[in-house]
Amino acid sequence: MYNSLIEALAKLLNVKSLVTIALTIGFIVMATRGDLTNEFTSVYLVVISFYFGTQYQKTLEEAKNARIR
Repeated sequence: MYNSLIEALAKLLNVKSLVTIALTIGFIVMATRGDLTNEFTSVYLVVISFYFGTQYQKTLEEAKNARIR
């Protein structure tokens, strides 16, 4: 249990994840203040789409590799 928690935290602390988390915090702050701009929203959606798209692709590849073995 402890090792899996440490492993999950280690995976979370890569650059892609940190950028996504920072942008999400910025999005929440700006939305709360009512300061959201169309440009920031567009950039945020592109980054979030890229992040989850790469995660999805990685999951597909891992499933494919598991079936091959």
